[in-house]
Amino acid sequence: MNRREVLKLAALLPVAGLQSRDLASREVLLLETVVAGFQYYEGPRVWNRMKEGDQLELKREEDNPYDHRAVEVYWKGRKLGYIPRVDNSAVSQLLDRGNTLVAVIDKLKNSPNPWERVRLKIYIVL
Repeated sequence: MNRREVLKLAALLPVAGLQSRDLASREVLLLETVVAGFQYYEGPRVWNRMKEGDQLELKREEDNPYDHRAVEVYWKGRKLGYIPRVDNSAVSQLLDRGNTLVAVIDKLKNSPNPWERVRLKIYIVL
């Protein structure tokens, strides 16, 4: 199932009167991306405690003056950064609609390039 099909299905859930919890718990991969701005937030301070497979929290930041579709990424209450602007459109729309998304750390790379440090996967729960 590609991203377009997932978005179409997610859009139909409220129309059909179904919520994610009414369906058998099934996670479908929506997006693989990185954390933008990692070096500017708490990421460097918690780097040694993070593990691949750790769950992340995604929060909308609608009042962000630079990106009206901004989605923050948190690890155990610590802000790591954002979903990159080129990837946040579908994620922000799904969060705004109340869809359940699950984000996990896919890869950690000890790189001087902050764009390579944390790779995550985002799933939609159907």
